[in-house]
Amino acid sequence: MKEIVIDISDDGEIRLETRGFKGKACIAETEFLKNLLGHEIHRQLVPAYYQHEHQKKALRKYLPLCG
Repeated sequence: MKEIVIDISDDGEIRLETRGFKGKACIAETEFLKNLLGHEIHRQLVPAYYQHEHQKKALRKYLPLCG
């Protein structure tokens, strides 16, 4: 299962974590959130980033974030 976890600390720092993605898909799937939330100050890549993607392009579906 693919997930994007958003953690907001008490001081307003936002952390995005992806689970279930392989390769560069994690960056592509969170790009819209990074554009909405502001500039990125740190990026930590996990071993799954260096694995190959087995699918070409998947259909993206987004949930409405507002009203």
